[in-house]
This record gives sequence, structure tokens and C-alpha cells, in this order.
Amino acid sequence: MQLDSNFFLENLHSGEACLSPNESTHIVKSFRARAGDSLTLCDGKGHFAKADILEPNPKACKVLIKSISAQKPRPKIHLAISCLSDNAEEEVAFHATQLPIAEIHLLRTERSLEPRDSNLAKLHRRMEAKSMAALKQSRKPWLTEIKAPVYLSDFLEKFNGNLIVCDKNGETYVPPFDHLFPNVAILTGPEGGFSPSELATLRSKEAFFLSLGSSRLRAVTAPLIALGRVIFSCSAKSA
Repeated sequence: MQLDSNFFLENLHSGEACLSPNESTHIVKSFRARAGDSLTLCDGKGHFAKADILEPNPKACKVLIKSISAQKPRPKIHLAISCLSDNAEEEVAFHATQLPIAEIHLLRTERSLEPRDSNLAKLHRRMEAKSMAALKQSRKPWLTEIKAPVYLSDFLEKFNGNLIVCDKNGETYVPPFDHLFPNVAILTGPEGGFSPSELATLRSKEAFFLSLGSSRLRAVTAPLIALGRVIFSCSAKSA
């Protein structure tokens, strides 16, 4: 039987391997796997592997890795979202990490609603867990990394790529496909949007301003709509 899911193993190699306790328990108890069943492994770094179960131990499931695929290209789209209230970033991560994006960056902006002295460590770990679940459930080759909160100015200083800023006064189209790469970051603000000074800074960075329509979207909704617009546009232009 072929198990209808992907399972994570950080270091893929041909031959025998033991899966983590979490993966082993999921395979044996949830899927009721038996010796001889087949499954697909992923490492979150662009590789898949075909394997057969040798010993369905719920603490350390032993498998035989028969083949490993060539590495698939890493996604080039990043999502940078302002820190929100009530841990709404976790809801964004739940949906966004199902899509082919490289990283989610948490931004501290002038209108962010989270405490300025918070490191959001627990939220960060929960978002990472959501990303890992999405990697397996969505059968993606690359794990979406969750980046710890940084101030917008620090992000702009370090990010190497094009910027797309979601703004009600922006353009209604997505730039040409070849303009977006090698990397592009989609930036969305908190409730109330980016401040005038932040918008001025983004303009000085030659960011492209994208309108998401006439409706006023919640800060938790805008990132998902923007991702859909950009990913669809890139897919259509590369077809």
C-alpha cells in the first residue's frame, strides 16, 4: 500500500533510515502502516525519496530508501507581513505555507499591534509547526522558512530582490514575470497599513505598489490575496 501523504526526513540518503518519533507515530498509528508499505519522504530542501517500510515501530519507524529525486528549484517568492494582534500571523502561516513560497518574514512596523519588547518566540514556533505540516500535506519540495521579527528598516536593508507593496493606491496589475526574479518580496502592512514615512521609504527602494481591489481587506486576508495574484501571474507568464 502507498501511504497517502509525504513524511519528513531531514537528511535523505539511500539505504536504511529511521524516522523521528513524531513521524513514526503518525505513520504507524494514524495510517496503520505495515511492513512492505510504500511512502514518500521529503527533506524540505527540494528533494523527494521513495521508500518502503521495514519495521513499523511507532517510536522509530525503519524504512528502506530506494531512490532520491533531483533537487527542485527553491521558490523565489517571499512574504513579509507586519506583526498583528491576537497572533493573527499564525492564521496567515496556516494558509500561506501551503503555497510555493520561500520564507515568511515578520515585520515590526510603526503601526504594528504586538508589544515592542516581545520576541514572539512561541508564535514563531507555532508558525514553524504550521509550515512543517503544510510541507507534508501539500506535498511541496521546499519547506517555507519562518523568519523571526525584524524592523522594517532592517528587512529592507538585508533583502536582496524586488519589492511588491500592497497599497490601495497601487497598480491593478502584477509586473512582468522577468521583473520579479531572482527574488521578490510581497509586503503587507498591519490594520491601517504602512505609515506615510514607511511608504516614502518603500518608494525610495523602487518598490512596486500593487492594489488588491476596491474592498478594504483585513490585514490577515491581504497577504493571501496578494500571494494568489503574484503566483498566478508568474505561472501564467511562464507557461
